[in-house]
Amino acid sequence: MANIITGIRIVLSIALLFVPVFKPAFYALYITAGVSDILDGIVARKTNTVSDFGSKLDTVADMVLVAVCLIKMLPVLDIPLWLYIWIAVIALIKVINIISGFVIQKRFVATHTLMNKATGVLLFLLPLSATFIDIKYSGAAVCAVAGFAAIQEGHFIRTGDRNQKGSNS
Repeated sequence: MANIITGIRIVLSIALLFVPVFKPAFYALYITAGVSDILDGIVARKTNTVSDFGSKLDTVADMVLVAVCLIKMLPVLDIPLWLYIWIAVIALIKVINIISGFVIQKRFVATHTLMNKATGVLLFLLPLSATFIDIKYSGAAVCAVAGFAAIQEGHFIRTGDRNQKGSNS
């Protein structure tokens, strides 16, 4: 059931491509996708169905939602160059983490740390606040937390630390 909820998040994310950004339909789909992100983990834990596949699917669903939001929001937001550079550095760290996971642990490694979850919450709030909080400020807050989370994730991947707090999805 949890994986079905996660799959629904992917479908909702793709549906966002077909509605105007920052309009009621966008917010309805977006908030529903966000709620599904919370529910899938709760359902997996309550039904004792937490799995490596579910964790990977959750990561993919999160990435799809973020990618769609970027596709929809980038053309309408006035984002400064320094923020693009900061985002690119975080993305590079995340790519290095993925490659490190494959090289060091011979598998895809998805870490669900508290800092990654905090990043997710801030990323979720970003589109909801984009029309009334300057992207320079909200984007910097998200990047600060996301940067720390990416570095921490890399540390956990390279050390093989599976006991980090919040490691279950």
